[in-house]
Amino acid sequence: MKNVTITMEDSVADWVRIEAAKRNSSVSRMLGEMVAEKMRRDDAYERAMHEWQADTSSFKSNGQPYPTREETYADRLDRFR
Repeated sequence: MKNVTITMEDSVADWVRIEAAKRNSSVSRMLGEMVAEKMRRDDAYERAMHEWQADTSSFKSNGQPYPTREETYADRLDRFR
């Protein structure tokens, strides 16, 4: 484990001391757990995003690709020309 010094506003320090006391924890342990949870969430998001980007399957309708945006709205755009 590493020791880290942080700087925060007085109001934040007061809040975190009270929260840590409510949880029967130290400020250091509580902040460490909060940062670890943030790291896990961010890692899970990154993994999901990379999996989605790597997914090469395409959505098809009855075996045919969906129309492009331009094809879908072509008749509506013609009204304004």
